[in-house]
Amino acid sequence: MPEPETPVTFPPGFLWGAATSAYQIEGAVREDGRTPSIWDTFSHTPGRTAGGEHGDTAVDHYHRYRDDVALMAELGLGAYRFSVSWPRVQPTGRGPAVQRGLDFYRRLVDELLAHGIKPAVTLYHWDLPQELEDAGGWPVRDTAQRFAEYAGIVGAALGDRVEQWITLNEPWCSAFLGYGSGVHAPGRTDAAASLRAAHHLNLAHGLGTSALRAAMPARNTVAVSLNSSVVRTVSQSPADLAAARRIDDLANGIFHGPMLRGAYPKQLFADTSSVTDWSCVLDGDLRLIKQPIDALGLNYYTPALVSAGDASGGGSRADGHGASEHSPWPGAEDVTFHQTPGERTEMGWTIDPTGLHELIMRYTREAPGLPLHITENGAAYDDKPDPEGRVHDPERIAYLHGHLSAVHRAIGDGADVRGYYLWSLMDNFEWAYGYGKRFGAVYVDYATLARTPKSSAHWYGQAARTAELPPAPVAE
Repeated sequence: MPEPETPVTFPPGFLWGAATSAYQIEGAVREDGRTPSIWDTFSHTPGRTAGGEHGDTAVDHYHRYRDDVALMAELGLGAYRFSVSWPRVQPTGRGPAVQRGLDFYRRLVDELLAHGIKPAVTLYHWDLPQELEDAGGWPVRDTAQRFAEYAGIVGAALGDRVEQWITLNEPWCSAFLGYGSGVHAPGRTDAAASLRAAHHLNLAHGLGTSALRAAMPARNTVAVSLNSSVVRTVSQSPADLAAARRIDDLANGIFHGPMLRGAYPKQLFADTSSVTDWSCVLDGDLRLIKQPIDALGLNYYTPALVSAGDASGGGSRADGHGASEHSPWPGAEDVTFHQTPGERTEMGWTIDPTGLHELIMRYTREAPGLPLHITENGAAYDDKPDPEGRVHDPERIAYLHGHLSAVHRAIGDGADVRGYYLWSLMDNFEWAYGYGKRFGAVYVDYATLARTPKSSAHWYGQAARTAELPPAPVAE
């Protein structure tokens, strides 16, 4: 008879949450003073999103938030990470706030607290006010100043009730998918602009952190969420290792270097010298960027596998970030990305929980003493209701079990991981993929907007209530 498995039990106080972002779920894009963001413009531009789909209604969370919070409480979630829509609060990206926009987030926070759910606010999840993009967007320094002003406004409005704050979500995507490959809003394809955007996003994080500190009680925590890549090589050849180092600098070091250490990677400027002279980096910027933070958010989905490309610079774009003739890797266009072996999700991303453990342990070494949160992790599958209306998703349960087990193993190895936020609470607008990719633990019927918790939602809810992983489903 097989030995019973040792229970996978998490420490007291570990946060069990779920995450969403404003443009993906809220809808109500023209209500209460909200003006267009770059994602409104991008998604309404023909050919930019699958089927021309957009977030005008999304899943109508703006009007259904009370029901959605009640559903979170019913599932047993202890925390909810959501983002604030910048153009809902500050329609032109500058000047005074629209109180009707702030009032929505006040009501949402109050509803969460009334149900015993800790709110975690992300200030920027990619929805730059279109007026700021028209003035130059993230490649322009002033956008970082505008972000700091916005951060102070939201911090002053919600800081008395929200203790956990995140400045930026995945600045890599904002810079390199938005301004490099063009597969995300605003859809620009300018390698030099993407590097300037990265620096100004770093500056926005530093200035925004300072603005939050000035506007909020000292007890509140400030973090940033990075989609740091786990970069592996096809071989240990010097050429492949050099290729991985260049990708690691562009994916990871370009953000965590300035934010955590006050310095860009040593070879980054030389590697990208044919693209930009980095004159956007002014004296004192690195000091402004390197503000003390209270935690680091890590978003993880799949590792990258790379090798040195051929001499013609024809590196594969199989990097999991959408098809484009333009590279999101300035100065490393000759690096080849390979599909990693193993089972894949509906996104085509390989399922590899060892990458999450590796990522956690890397930051445990590189930022000792800094608490970590897994602010996004999850999988898209082609979920469909059965004849009784139930949605069974054993693949997602297995995915969550594997990745949460990796988190548990990292904690056992000495990592200070304080919480996990499942991506996503519910099916929603998946950026350029439209509504075709379902990441949610809760199924959304897009015709009626009815919500149905999937099997994974109940599984995860049990984990949240007991702080112990239920068994994973047995493969048939």
